[in-house]
Amino acid sequence: MVLHVTRAASPQFVQPIFFRLIKVREDWITYHGWIWLHGYQLDARGEAVAQRSIFVQPAGLIVRATPVPATRPARRPTPPRPAARARQGKKSIDRQV
Repeated sequence: MVLHVTRAASPQFVQPIFFRLIKVREDWITYHGWIWLHGYQLDARGEAVAQRSIFVQPAGLIVRATPVPATRPARRPTPPRPAARARQGKKSIDRQV
């Protein structure tokens, strides 16, 4: 499950993060209305960048199927290569590099 963790979940998340939940730490003692979550912080592409345990209020978490991917720059098309030409009178092929 992927969560969008914002300041609504905990004041420490002024900069929101995406978090892939691995485990709810029910064995850790917390204040009423708070929980410990164990998982991975995700980057804009949805890849894990850090393993973390976070202390949050479940009411402030936003459940997401996947993080919103960052837009990638479009790849420039490669120009077509000219066809190999046989030289007159020779059997070698002229190639452009």
